[in-house]
Amino acid sequence: MSTIALLRAEVLEANLELVRHGLVVHAFGNVSAIDRDSGRVVIKPSGVPYEELEADSLSITDLEGRVVEGPFRPSSDLPTHLALYKAFPGIGAVAHTHSRFATIWAQAGQELPCLGTTHADYFRGAVPITAAMTAGEILSSYEWNTGQAIVRRFASLDPMEIPAVLVHGHGPFCWAKSASSASDLAIVLEEVACTAWHTLALNPGVQPLAEELRDKHFFRKHGPGAYYGQ
Repeated sequence: MSTIALLRAEVLEANLELVRHGLVVHAFGNVSAIDRDSGRVVIKPSGVPYEELEADSLSITDLEGRVVEGPFRPSSDLPTHLALYKAFPGIGAVAHTHSRFATIWAQAGQELPCLGTTHADYFRGAVPITAAMTAGEILSSYEWNTGQAIVRRFASLDPMEIPAVLVHGHGPFCWAKSASSASDLAIVLEEVACTAWHTLALNPGVQPLAEELRDKHFFRKHGPGAYYGQ
């Protein structure tokens, strides 16, 4: 099986995983992955219901957004995905949803604080919120400018240590080295967004997790000194 065929199968499964976990309704959301060697991107087609998705129905584009294979137009969010692939060379996949609790935080214009170790296992600190986009950004190349808003927000952040963002008034994007890992992060992000919302309802004065405990949990799973798992 070719590299692109394998990538198609992985991207299909990652998109369907979002459905299984209740993170998408109708045709909302999308997962993409990139083959860095060829510069080809595989992404969910625009507006196609998940129950109709097949590997051969996925869209394949180059890094400029030109469709090179597939029967459908790619997701309308493709330019955002491409902006992230260009800006973050360490990533191999992007997942975007409108999952309920993560979107609540995005609509509220608030970053998602790191309140517990479940959050710290995956994100080394608060999941940031982008600045609200200007009218000019919205009316011209909206999806590309969404990606640029994310890139600007990460000017002083490590996208591999905080592999997610909340786009102001829109919803979450996550990224990882593989499509399956990106969809996993979207699932985790929704869980910690829900947990944080309820934690703050119970104790509005709760403080972020101590940095020492946050970093202990993050680095036992990530980096050269990681020891969690087999």
